[in-house]
Amino acid sequence: MLAMDQGVVEEWLSEFKTLPDSAISSYAASLKDKAALVPALYKVIRENYSDLLEPVCHQLFEFYRSSQPQLQRFVLQFLPELLWSLLSVSAARDPHTSGCIEALLLGIYNLEIVDKDGQSKILSFTVPSLSKPSVYHEPSAIGSIALTEGALANHGLSRVVYSGPHLQRENFTAQNRFEVLTFLLLCYNAALSYMTPTSLQSLCQLSSRVCICGYPRQQMRRYKGINTRMTVTSDFLVQLITGIHYALCNGEVEMGSKALDDVLYRAQLELFPEPLLVGNAIKSTLHGAALKSNNKEGARSIQVEITPTSSRISRNAVTSLSIRGHRWKRHEAQEVSGDSEAALGGAAIPEINVTGVSGERMPNGDSMRPRPDGRAQPDCDTVGGAAEVSMDARCHDSSTRGQEVRRQKSVRRMVENEGSGSASTGRSQY
Repeated sequence: MLAMDQGVVEEWLSEFKTLPDSAISSYAASLKDKAALVPALYKVIRENYSDLLEPVCHQLFEFYRSSQPQLQRFVLQFLPELLWSLLSVSAARDPHTSGCIEALLLGIYNLEIVDKDGQSKILSFTVPSLSKPSVYHEPSAIGSIALTEGALANHGLSRVVYSGPHLQRENFTAQNRFEVLTFLLLCYNAALSYMTPTSLQSLCQLSSRVCICGYPRQQMRRYKGINTRMTVTSDFLVQLITGIHYALCNGEVEMGSKALDDVLYRAQLELFPEPLLVGNAIKSTLHGAALKSNNKEGARSIQVEITPTSSRISRNAVTSLSIRGHRWKRHEAQEVSGDSEAALGGAAIPEINVTGVSGERMPNGDSMRPRPDGRAQPDCDTVGGAAEVSMDARCHDSSTRGQEVRRQKSVRRMVENEGSGSASTGRSQY
């Protein structure tokens, strides 16, 4: 560590101790103007045997305990580097060099799991519903949803998932290490929009190193650090992917892509379904997305596509015209059935299958016979005598008259069959 960086850190340590309580808020706002401070603190954290590591961790904890949001965000930006220092020391089995880092991380964890009154905090998460619009979808673009009784009963209800209460921890063990680290990453992801590009790069490096150390991919990444495999959990990888997704969409395309591939590589080896589902979903959405590696300035946000809203009329929409047409068809069918029952004394008219008739069959049951001029005309003459219904010689194609003629034909044929007592050729016997 250079003497200049050491001087910057020592000045920072002494400056905060002399501040009165009334000047803390203005001091927190002025931290962003100290450009040389953050790189110097990163160097201190990376050097596990530095003499400044213990006072730096102590002051960072004082920052977080002050309840000033700006000071807490200042501490959170170093969280990925602190996590890697802890995991690397644990993998090397040299816990004596990480005691101050463990105390800092446990202090942040114990502060976050309780509220201002000291009661255990219960975190709640609302699961998005497809029936309500969001920045990711619109219900009108999905399609019509059937209004069943169950859908109406669940309409407007939101599913809420709760996390907690969490137990306080006094030291790290093999059983609770990743439980604490996962919760700390959750706090880090809650403040992603305030993180600096250096912090996002540190998060991507943490993700890659944790996932590939001790595996063949470490040779591909040309990382010559620790060769020991580190135990990870499914929830820990999901929190890493959440931060990587934000880094991908906010300027860190190259490092974010490598980190996402490394996390998916480790999730496949461990057969973790949750990281695979989340990581592959993010990877599929990045295809074709306009991500610029030099877009590190301006508003920091995740790019999403919003479907434009427009008024749409369904093809099956119920209108006054369709209701009126449906009513006419229903009344017409009732009148025809009523006249048929009256002609037979209330008896239903059976269907008569007519066969053996010369000429071409028409869809309505009439036969076609040739005209003198060579064209075919429908056979509209009555069978066996004068017709009871007078019709025009040209047989108008009116739907009402056509239905009446066919009904009279059916009635007459059935009556003739019943009078003769025997079935004629091509007619059904009743």
